[in-house]
Amino acid sequence: MPSHITESRIHGGVYSSPEFAAIFSDTQQVQKWLDVERALAATQAEMGIIPVEAAQEIARVAKVELYDLDALGRESRETGHILVPLIRALAKSCSAGWGEYVHYGVTTQDILDTGLILQIKDAWDQVLGRLHSIRSQLLSLAVQHQHTPMVARTHGQQALPTTFGYKVAVWVDELDRHLERFAEAQARVMVGNLTGAVGTMASFGEQGFAIQQRTLARLGLGAPLTSWHSARDRVLEAAWLLVQTSLTLGRVANEVYHLQRSEIDEVREGSRPGQVGSSTMPHKQNPSTVDLISALSRLVRAQMVALTDAAFQLHERDGSTWRIEWAALPELFIYAGALLTRMDELLKAGLEIRTERMRSNLDLLGGLIMSERAMLALGSLYGKQTAHELVHQIAQETRLSGITFRDALLQDERLRECLTPQAIEDLLDPVTYVGLAAEMVDLVAASGNTPQGATSLQSSPSRSARVMEGI
Repeated sequence: MPSHITESRIHGGVYSSPEFAAIFSDTQQVQKWLDVERALAATQAEMGIIPVEAAQEIARVAKVELYDLDALGRESRETGHILVPLIRALAKSCSAGWGEYVHYGVTTQDILDTGLILQIKDAWDQVLGRLHSIRSQLLSLAVQHQHTPMVARTHGQQALPTTFGYKVAVWVDELDRHLERFAEAQARVMVGNLTGAVGTMASFGEQGFAIQQRTLARLGLGAPLTSWHSARDRVLEAAWLLVQTSLTLGRVANEVYHLQRSEIDEVREGSRPGQVGSSTMPHKQNPSTVDLISALSRLVRAQMVALTDAAFQLHERDGSTWRIEWAALPELFIYAGALLTRMDELLKAGLEIRTERMRSNLDLLGGLIMSERAMLALGSLYGKQTAHELVHQIAQETRLSGITFRDALLQDERLRECLTPQAIEDLLDPVTYVGLAAEMVDLVAASGNTPQGATSLQSSPSRSARVMEGI
């Protein structure tokens, strides 16, 4: 019976996604180890280090379905070693004694670390696919509502008018920076490691560099300049990219959560047929998906604490910290995969954008939301500081007297000589005070982002530089 929430028959469907769970499953992990052993043997055969027949036989039996994973797990506990049972099983499966050439010159961490990068590589493609889908849907929403006025809030309070499209464009712009980071990091992260027991390649002799480079090339990975057995920055960078992305999407989810509050009610999570909000209150429409996304973003972040502990490696190799990664990194990826999947599904189902409520909330304070504009208009006559004091005084009086800001401005004798009633009406129109919000939506839309995080970004100017050059 599964005890972890990602494997639970009750909860697993929302705390994990099939694609990410499969990548970090026992089956895929062992297959990646076998892939590394197969590639190593093929390279060594090409270079005349082992017989070609040995490499062919190793390739024939380097298939996870040929092995009993439960038995490997039992033997791992008995031997106290995670890889030796598989090495023995692989060697035993080879005919004619060719198994003697299995795992020739490498150490366990070479296989496990390179296998881990192969898993990250598979997950990387899934992450980018989900991210581009989320970005595309959010950008469509931003463009659709680039002129839709709504309240901007600071410190939880009404501040000034903005547009809903601009709010969403800020999210898109942030995702674009994450996509740039993924593109820039790809070459650094997708690097294997085949350097032997203490990283010196002593077991390979003078052929060490060639063995490593050719083997890793077969696997679609780069070769390091030195061993990274104890230098865990590549793993940390991959994890941190997911943490940053998850924090952004968690922030988006939290924003939708608060905008759906009954007192605000400007954006609602889409409702599915048969969805139930409460077991006791039939009227409830709870933001259950954004609830989950927000929780997942925190679970992703929590794994980063463990992974930073794993970076405190001692000497050339250190199992006491390395083992932390075995638990924390797959969990981080699975939670992040669930988060990306749920957000993608949420946006595809559609958010309910309540434009009428956005407009009515702009009038909730009786014109006070336009105090900055009124102050700036008076500032040209009285000076900015004096105008600020004047408008602040009028605003405070509205709270005490209960009259609207509009009426307070109209009744103030100090303003009658400089502002006509129509001028005051014009100043208090929130729809005409959204600044360059719509133009910034256009900038984000024009910046573009090549699907799947094209690595050409590594040598090109930043998005912002490219866009501003075109203005």
